[in-house]
Amino acid sequence: MVYEANARLRDPIYGCTGMICHLQSQVSELQAEVAKAQAEILNMQCQNASLIDLLCKGMAGTQNVEENLIYDHNSTIFSDEPNVGVSWEHLWT
Repeated sequence: MVYEANARLRDPIYGCTGMICHLQSQVSELQAEVAKAQAEILNMQCQNASLIDLLCKGMAGTQNVEENLIYDHNSTIFSDEPNVGVSWEHLWT
């Protein structure tokens, strides 16, 4: 009651109702800020997931290229062709 009396002295027309409306508007503004921040967080998480996905795909593609190069290199070393490696025979004899 004391608060109501003091509020009525400060604002004879609205009293406590004016303060309640002001606080409600602050709550609404803060709720909007929270919703905006949550939307930004979700957006950043989606961007992060997309970036990680692209990086993983890029690294997988690079790894496949490297594996193919290694396989191609090994297949020439261990080829079934009889003439391959003839130039190396003088090193072993």
